[in-house]
Amino acid sequence: MGLFRSDELLGIARETMDFVLSASEETHPNEYMGFLRADDASRLGLDRDGQVITDVLVLPGTESGPTSAKVKEMMQPNNVQSVGSVHSHPNGVLRPSDADLRTFGKGKVHIIVGAPYRRGDWQAFDNQGEPTTLDVLNVPLPEEEFFDITQDEIDQELRDEEWEEKQNGGLFSWFR
Repeated sequence: MGLFRSDELLGIARETMDFVLSASEETHPNEYMGFLRADDASRLGLDRDGQVITDVLVLPGTESGPTSAKVKEMMQPNNVQSVGSVHSHPNGVLRPSDADLRTFGKGKVHIIVGAPYRRGDWQAFDNQGEPTTLDVLNVPLPEEEFFDITQDEIDQELRDEEWEEKQNGGLFSWFR
């Protein structure tokens, strides 16, 4: 892969799509809503340039009802780049409403999932609201790294603190 990553969207990871279907079903009869995030295909072991949707970000404060879901975009972290959105239609209709179309301007792909939330109960749309193809790919999801430290580093830090305590006479040595 070259210096710049390709922004071509190759598809969505099967595990991510299964998560979306499950979350939509759990939220029923209310709508489910989230933002789609992608990883470089090379990070997932694919020998192609492009991106694969691997994650769904649900924003705190999202309000959900039977006919709509509203997100508080101010709750979106600054460092999160979204390639689109996903939401459910509890009525099973797999086409965007006028309200959906107004939100489709941001991102490359928007997925609507309909009841009863089986593997074929969804449709992808481009940012103009036109149906588009989105492949479901059998790729392993990347390991999440919430913190940039390992268990070995934590253990070493604890050993260092114990050693320092012994050298300084323990926690209560200043009472002497």
